[in-house]
Amino acid sequence: MKKQLPAFIAAMLVTGFIALAMLVTSANAFMNKNGTAVSNDPAVSAGTTSTSIDQAQIVQLQARIDEYQQRELQYQQLLQQDQQQIQQFRQFLFAMQQAGLIQVRSDGTILITGNSGH
Repeated sequence: MKKQLPAFIAAMLVTGFIALAMLVTSANAFMNKNGTAVSNDPAVSAGTTSTSIDQAQIVQLQARIDEYQQRELQYQQLLQQDQQQIQQFRQFLFAMQQAGLIQVRSDGTILITGNSGH
């Protein structure tokens, strides 16, 4: 019983201290004249400063999106040009093979035969 009494007193003191802190915080919030009104509308509850910052961030992000879209278009154009060059190279190799100037093996190696067919 001797150990239980100090533990009970300590628990009551800690509980009382926490209750007092909650009471002071609640009273401060209740008495504060500079508080903001409670609202379910985010546009009403957001301050003008955060709204202007949000608008600036939106403008920056939109500019970044536009920049990335322009890059994507450039990359697509480069890819198209590369594909055209590859197609031209394939046609050139096929024409040389048809003329008997080269021979393309199954492993991808190319032999120069030198036969012009004349």
